[in-house]
Amino acid sequence: MPDKLERKSAVATGRGDDGTTGLLFGGGRVFKDDPRTEACGAIDEAVAPWSGPGRARPAGAAWIPAANARPTARFDPARQRELFVAGAELATVPAAVDRQKPGETRVTADMVDGLDELLAETEAAIELPSEFVVPGETRLSAALELARTIVRRAERRAVAVRRSEPIPEDHLLPYLNRLADLLWIFARAAEQGESRAAHSVAGGVAGRPGRRDEASRQARAALGRPEAVTPS
Repeated sequence: MPDKLERKSAVATGRGDDGTTGLLFGGGRVFKDDPRTEACGAIDEAVAPWSGPGRARPAGAAWIPAANARPTARFDPARQRELFVAGAELATVPAAVDRQKPGETRVTADMVDGLDELLAETEAAIELPSEFVVPGETRLSAALELARTIVRRAERRAVAVRRSEPIPEDHLLPYLNRLADLLWIFARAAEQGESRAAHSVAGGVAGRPGRRDEASRQARAALGRPEAVTPS
């Protein structure tokens, strides 16, 4: 039987085969079920379901009411990449905090302020529900709700880390808290925007779907659901 081929991979190094993973800035290795690793893993999970909505940027008008168009282009991959900053901060031991770079490996006050601004803009553009919301009215809002709940889990894991290792001038927890709130607002905007798009078909010229209907189709296509919107 021929000898086993030796394969080298930059990704599959084998160093984690013992159940450990490395931290940033020479922080050593910890087990993969360590509270810090759990927090980083939850951050990593939170990025994935956001990918569908993030790629639907050109179709922003499908889920933000026309009364306030400013937030329509803000749902972009830059917000996802900010989660990498949060993950990097969590992957740094307190002794190496001074080696972090604001906005790259440490969450900043400006990042929190940016979420606050977008939250206020989007909230002003929608009608807030008067009762508890059952997620899943549209595929887009369902993806946003999934991202929100994972961010909340990441927040809980991060709280556990911070309780045992407090960091001065820490903006990580406010950032995660605000991001979850923002995703909830985005989900409501998605539902209301697609509802308006569907109603515009019924009130439009036969055979000529409106701009909102076209935008809604683009949003659905970005989530793997390219069929046209039809009035109920």
